[in-house]
Amino acid sequence: MATRLLIADDHGAIRAGLRMILDAEPDLEVVGEAADGEVAVAQARALRPDVVLMDIRMPGTDGIGATERITADGSARVLVLTTFDLDDYVFGALRAGAAGFVLKSVSGAALVQAVRAVAAGDGVLAPEVTRSVMAAAARGGAAPAGPPGLADLTERERDVLACLGEGLSNAQIAGRLFIGETTVKTHVSRVLTKLGVRSRVQAAIVARGAP
Repeated sequence: MATRLLIADDHGAIRAGLRMILDAEPDLEVVGEAADGEVAVAQARALRPDVVLMDIRMPGTDGIGATERITADGSARVLVLTTFDLDDYVFGALRAGAAGFVLKSVSGAALVQAVRAVAAGDGVLAPEVTRSVMAAAARGGAAPAGPPGLADLTERERDVLACLGEGLSNAQIAGRLFIGETTVKTHVSRVLTKLGVRSRVQAAIVARGAP
């Protein structure tokens, strides 16, 4: 069964370009489009896509507000399309529970790979976005602070967190740590709960900023 996608961007040409790239893949299907956040929320609830590709800056309800509502009710996973110089927007989408961040300048192949990863339950964080977030954290910016739950992680959970920081998928973590994927999912869930974060991407940011 194809992964169902919803594209939310206020520029019709960008939506058309994304649709052309994604619909060309046999395992991906664009089932809807939205030109603003409010429509994106409504479409996500009506169409129940697997992944929403979300622009951040849109008229009316922006991508951050739409992401928060979509992730809160479990309508879909959200992959945010961003530019790495918009720190505040990235932080907002991060806190809203976005499952991944890719740059609008990303190649078609990298975009498809990111969509597949998010659909599979993994997190995606463009290296440029990571550098931007960590640089802001270093200068005391708006990046999420290291949660107190870090000290509560077991040794194995710290291993899993380190793997999340490297951007590894569940399958890759399982191979690295010589454990089953079901066990990985359990550890990831516990890590997110203890850290008080909503997504693997947030956990990856914590991992990359942890001593």
